[in-house]
Amino acid sequence: MSGRVFGSPMFLGFDHLEQMLERASKGNGDGYPPYNIEQIAPNGLRITLAVAGFRMDDLQITQEDNQLVIRGRQVEDGEEHVYLHRGIASRQFQKAFVLAEGIEIGGAWLDNGLLHIDLFRPQPEVRVKRIEIMQPSSTKTAAAAAGGLKPRSSRMLHKVVED
Repeated sequence: MSGRVFGSPMFLGFDHLEQMLERASKGNGDGYPPYNIEQIAPNGLRITLAVAGFRMDDLQITQEDNQLVIRGRQVEDGEEHVYLHRGIASRQFQKAFVLAEGIEIGGAWLDNGLLHIDLFRPQPEVRVKRIEIMQPSSTKTAAAAAGGLKPRSSRMLHKVVED
């Protein structure tokens, strides 16, 4: 038994999904900044990060392939401060979320120290394909139409027709 999640030969083409799961499990163990993920609609999510002290210019949101990456870097104002106690964090951060295929970013806004990012998944079109089973006598014409590919057996050739 291998350590792969989708090690079965019945799971074909799931390598990218396994890589996403691996990337998500490695994730950043740092809990800063704290965040919430809420479902705002049947096909909509909202990520809210607590970024008190950050201005819009200090924050950057990018989508890198299937990852949503939020970076924050506060720029010192140049003034000298003498702190008797410094309990407010002013450190940089990077938070990454792995997005499922088809997830789109609806928008982002900063409000009272909270950064909100809306995500949604458009409803996919339902596609139905009907596969026509050909008679052995018509396999020569279908093979020629398919670019000269010949089936190993005349019983293996199927024509795909989209409705």
